Amino acid sequence: MISPKSGWVNRCPRYPLSKSLPGSLSQVDCNDLKQSIRHYSSKSLAQRKTWYSPAATAYDAVRPRYPQALIREVVAIAHLTHTSTLLEIGCGPATATLAFAPLDCPMHCLEPNPDFYELACRNCQPYPNVTIQNTSFEEWSLEPSQFDAVIAATSFHWISPEIAYPKAAQALRENGHLILLWNKELQPTEEVWQRLSGIYHEHAPALAKPYETEDIQSNILQGLGQLVLESGQFKDLIAGQAKSEVVYTTDQYLTLLNTYSPYLELEPSTKTALFAELRNTIDADFDGQLQLSYTSAFHIAQRR
Repeated sequence: MISPKSGWVNRCPRYPLSKSLPGSLSQVDCNDLKQSIRHYSSKSLAQRKTWYSPAATAYDAVRPRYPQALIREVVAIAHLTHTSTLLEIGCGPATATLAFAPLDCPMHCLEPNPDFYELACRNCQPYPNVTIQNTSFEEWSLEPSQFDAVIAATSFHWISPEIAYPKAAQALRENGHLILLWNKELQPTEEVWQRLSGIYHEHAPALAKPYETEDIQSNILQGLGQLVLESGQFKDLIAGQAKSEVVYTTDQYLTLLNTYSPYLELEPSTKTALFAELRNTIDADFDGQLQLSYTSAFHIAQRR
């Protein structure tokens, strides 16, 4: 498990987004975001169920957790207590589940991937209040108006919006909350990224994307918030963010990359060549470790 260093500053600004979004995205940007979501949510259910299987153990080991300060903010905004009933969609290996489990309230988690399901069951053994079902949200038998909060941690984009928002709303009690958590991809400093980008241009040009500044990441997150409101199922959206930093060794960083979908889609020979040169460069130029940063965020909205 990779955790942020002590002493890092987490910031969780709260601002209502139900009427307007500061610095709103253009329609083109929103369309790009929708297209990206469609790319993954339109894959067959069978594909989505096993998508992360090759990297399940690695995912559990190196994907970062959500900052505690951000989770405390979420719990306060959604008024979660030991009497709340929670539904988590796509819990993975219980990355976020373990942050809410100490509330000691009933928490039912859905995870379609069999490898993630086994890891989640193991990781949640200390919490008898958590139950985990090896099924997808689409296949899950809806329990209308039974939950105080529906949680999805970096998983909601894997479900078609036409299913995700209405079914989540139907599962909520009156005044219940949809809680979407996001961990943006970890990335090195812009200077380091520029040094590594030449390797991508040579071996995997499709992955040689521009560096994501904080402004770009904030725009993406605002777009995700807009999609919640555009669904027509939720209101009074509140958002917050936290910035974290962590140091990964070369092995940890390459293992991390292998848990991201664009890398899972690479041809094996391309990935081998790419990772070999990345390893050589990080070891030689950066002493075998990288300082990375990532933005964690939440969107909380109330059922209409």
